Amino acid sequence: MSGTANARPESLLMPDMEHLLGVPLTRRTALGGTAALTASSLIFESDQAVAAPLAMPVGTRLAIRTTVNGKAVPVEIDVRTSLLDLLREQLHLTGAKKGCDHGQCGACTVHVDGRRVASCLTLAAKVDGRAVTTIEGLADGETLHPMQQAFIDHDALQCGYCTPGQIMAAVACVREGNATSKDRIREYMSGNICRCGAYVGIVAAIEQFAGREKS
Repeated sequence: MSGTANARPESLLMPDMEHLLGVPLTRRTALGGTAALTASSLIFESDQAVAAPLAMPVGTRLAIRTTVNGKAVPVEIDVRTSLLDLLREQLHLTGAKKGCDHGQCGACTVHVDGRRVASCLTLAAKVDGRAVTTIEGLADGETLHPMQQAFIDHDALQCGYCTPGQIMAAVACVREGNATSKDRIREYMSGNICRCGAYVGIVAAIEQFAGREKS
C-alpha cells in the first residue's frame, strides 16, 4: 500500500520506460527526452532537405514573335525568362548589361515600342508582337547614332559598362521632351547609375544631342 502510494505517477503510466532509458523516469527526464526527440527530428528533416533539395519545376514553354532592331524574331522561351536574358542568352545581343538585376542601376535599359524599360524587370513574354531596340540597333551601319557620337565627344564614359544603358536612356530622355535643362536631364536620367562618375559628360552629351534635334 505504501509502495503504491509513494510510486511516481510517471512510473505508473509508463512502467517500462525506466528500464529502456536506464534512468529513473521523472517529469524532468520525460520532458528532456521529448525535447531531444523533437530536436533530432528537426535535424533529420534539415539534413534530408540538404541532401535531397526539391527539384525546380520545369517552366512552361511559350512561342513568341517579336521584332528586335528591325528584324522579326520568332523564338521559344520559358515563361519566366526576362527580356534581358532573352537578349543576352538566346539572341546573343550583349549590349544591354546585367548590373543589379533589380531595376535599380539602368545598365539593362532598352526600348520597347519606343519607350525605355528596364529589361531585367520585363518579362520576355510581354514583348510578343512588339518592337525592341537595343544599343546594337541604334547605329546606321557603320555610322554612329548622334547620341553615341555625343558621348564620345564629351568623354561621357570611363569603364563603359553602364554606357549602353545610359545612351538608350539618354535617347529616350530627349525623345520624351525632358532634356530642357541640366536639372531636368539629371532628374530623368537618375535611374541610370554610373559608378565611374561620368555624369558631367553624360549631361553635356545629352544637351548636345538635344540641341541638334532642335536645329
